Amino acid sequence: MVEILTLKAPQAIGPYSQGIVHDGLGLIYTSGQIALEANGNFLIGDIKSQTKQVLENLKFILEAGKSSIQKVLKTTVFLTNMDYFDDFNEVYFNFFKEHKPARSTVAVKALPKNALVEIECIAFI
Repeated sequence: MVEILTLKAPQAIGPYSQGIVHDGLGLIYTSGQIALEANGNFLIGDIKSQTKQVLENLKFILEAGKSSIQKVLKTTVFLTNMDYFDDFNEVYFNFFKEHKPARSTVAVKALPKNALVEIECIAFI
């Protein structure tokens, strides 16, 4: 297994990696991403702007692992309020237009840095 590290996405804010490549399986597992910019600043904004930042972070991590958004098999989405669901889906659709990976979406009480959304994914190389 190989740890993914890219400066185009925020560095981990805890004892974890941005992602892991499992060469034997040809899969990438990303850690959950919140709306942190590459410089580590938290993007304060609405669900749409935070979702866009999170998906950009995932895109850069996947590319650093020699994959892409088009190769995502599964995402897990954490929302702090299910009232955000429609606005979240609008931005999510713009990243996954024809390609629609499997997805779970769950409501959670809170996320790090008071983020509104967190997304993790599994993709193939």
